[in-house]
Amino acid sequence: MRTLLAAVCLVVIPLPAMAEPLSSADREALLENLEKIRNTVTERVDARYRLAIAAYRAAMLDEQQALAFYLKCTEKVNFTDLGKRPSDFRDWKKRADERMGEASMRRALMHQLRWLVLTLRASSENADSDQLSREGMDAIEDLFHDQVTLATQRQLIGQSVLSSVFAKAYDIEGVKSEKWPTAPLDFAKFFEGIVFPKYRNSGDIKNLRSAWIRRIQMEREMGERPPTTKAKGNGRDANTPPDPTPDQERFQTDILPDLQWQMEIDLFQCGDQQAAAPRMLAHLEKHLTHPKARDWSDQLRNLLRTGTISGPQSGEQPPAPPAP
Repeated sequence: MRTLLAAVCLVVIPLPAMAEPLSSADREALLENLEKIRNTVTERVDARYRLAIAAYRAAMLDEQQALAFYLKCTEKVNFTDLGKRPSDFRDWKKRADERMGEASMRRALMHQLRWLVLTLRASSENADSDQLSREGMDAIEDLFHDQVTLATQRQLIGQSVLSSVFAKAYDIEGVKSEKWPTAPLDFAKFFEGIVFPKYRNSGDIKNLRSAWIRRIQMEREMGERPPTTKAKGNGRDANTPPDPTPDQERFQTDILPDLQWQMEIDLFQCGDQQAAAPRMLAHLEKHLTHPKARDWSDQLRNLLRTGTISGPQSGEQPPAPPAP
């Protein structure tokens, strides 16, 4: 009986077949089908991006359109898509009406939409880097000319546009952007990743220095004391600026000198040695008490000896420890 049952099992349950590699024809057929699928995915993604860009461009034309679009996207992302009732959105809107009435917020939304369009374009394989560099710089300059927005909406314009309700409403949060900053206020990354490299690569010292100076000016605007405010019953003149905060003092004494040093290092390494080296020496003499003064002196010595800012010097021994 057992012998008969074993024989039946051998007939019913097939033995595993030997593994076989793909033939050349199979590979070609699979690759062809895969390419069709990839093209379909790309076409759908591109269509979604085009639809999003068109909507963003239309909404960023003025403050009221930007606000209306923000409310529409907020309702979709935070209420409709989560299965909440329309009355929940209306209640939220009533509570947010005061904030929505601020002109600075509406302008911040326009800046956010503009940067979102640029970010989507920058993620394209066919992106025109020179054009994007110019348009990105224009967008940052316009943001810095909007002093009210800078003063009151830093949190909004400092966040990634890919985390905004605008991006979530059109399902584009997964956009990849390595060098391009995803926040309009992240101008430091924009300069370092987009602006400086083209001048370094071309050896354009003049424009590299101009770009550095503009970046430092922007850092000043962000890091120094706020605009003059009226004093209230404290005995000061109405136009007396408030005392600087600890963060503002730190910017003046520590951060700003370091930015100026980085600029000179960059210019020296790009070939502007005759002009940069004396400026670096003068900078050291001016900031002898800076926390990085010793590092700066090491970097300048290495630059003058080897052309690089770090690395051991040949034949140089480390200083002996002090006698006990």
